[in-house]
Amino acid sequence: MTMTRTASTFAPPVMEARRWIDGVTFPPDRPLINVSQAAPVDPPPDALRQAMADAALTRDDAHLYGPVLGMPALRAGLSEQINRHYDAMTAAENVAVTSGCNQAFAAAIATLCDEGNELILPTPWYFNHKMWLDMAGVTSVPLPVGAGMLPDVTVAKALITHKTRAIALVTPNNPAGVEYPDALVLAFYELAKSHGIALIVDETYRDFDSRNGPPHALFQQDGWDQTFVHLYSFSKAYRLTGHRVGALVTSPARLAEAEKFLDTVAICPGQIGQYAALWGLENLGQWVAGERDEILARRQAITDGFPVLADRGWQLMGLGAYFAYMRHPFDISSADLAPRLVTEAGILCLPGTMFWPDGAAEGRAQLRIAFANLDADGIAALYTRLSALTL
Repeated sequence: MTMTRTASTFAPPVMEARRWIDGVTFPPDRPLINVSQAAPVDPPPDALRQAMADAALTRDDAHLYGPVLGMPALRAGLSEQINRHYDAMTAAENVAVTSGCNQAFAAAIATLCDEGNELILPTPWYFNHKMWLDMAGVTSVPLPVGAGMLPDVTVAKALITHKTRAIALVTPNNPAGVEYPDALVLAFYELAKSHGIALIVDETYRDFDSRNGPPHALFQQDGWDQTFVHLYSFSKAYRLTGHRVGALVTSPARLAEAEKFLDTVAICPGQIGQYAALWGLENLGQWVAGERDEILARRQAITDGFPVLADRGWQLMGLGAYFAYMRHPFDISSADLAPRLVTEAGILCLPGTMFWPDGAAEGRAQLRIAFANLDADGIAALYTRLSALTL
């Protein structure tokens, strides 16, 4: 008997990690440091919560089905923001609002791939991308990163076959945090265009990119929407993780295909979350800039404090957005180390093995630290506990 697609893919990694703390007691003087999930734990700012409450109380349509591709005003608003941020010329017709960025990825794959097709993913990869490809019957072709945790265009070119339908990048990267240089992103775009395949770029964390100005020039290319598929999330910028509001930006023709998928999966994105995202676009520019400054300060604290771990054999492999990606010095797989860190150090993080293909040796020595919810004192406490480990 053949296995179902869900049975043949792995369990959700974050949910698996949460089970490691079941039944574990953390004393008041050493509370759990949870760096397992890349999501803000604080609620949205009060003004945004009030706007959401007002929409719920005064807008009848906030409780009804809306357009499958999302609220027209939000589609137009995101297009305008993209045009400012990337010096681009998109239109509302290029934008679909989705129930989170993961759904945007799933919808893009539905328009690009048939069963048995291939998609190239740099490794370490974002595990939810790999999970969806497994369940869609699409083969994930690993593209191991090189120096600086960056993928190589020449290596990717050698992986393209007649079955390849797309290359998917994440920048700033999850899990490694690194920001892909604009020239590298453009080189991948040109590679994809020359082979008649798509380039998917997941930019969930773009609001926390350390660079000023457009992070790449893909939106400025002639006919960009025939090759480039942009994914975005409102979850991190406005702390709307529970409301599931993402976006898919591509050609109107591809969105017409995506609409079929989205209609059968969710009918439409949640209305209150869309009102929240629209209000955020119109009112929270300065607030988001302050959130970015805070994340960049925490990123600097990761760098400034790292020598205490470097002296004990740790290596900081990648850093940016919400993530620090580290190589640990112990003669033990990260798959075994990460659960032990819960009881021996009061730390919940994800092992590198969750971001690599089964059996890949690289992940055994790696850990992902999602530091966005740690202030400078929290980062110092994390380093103190990690540096005290003796295994």
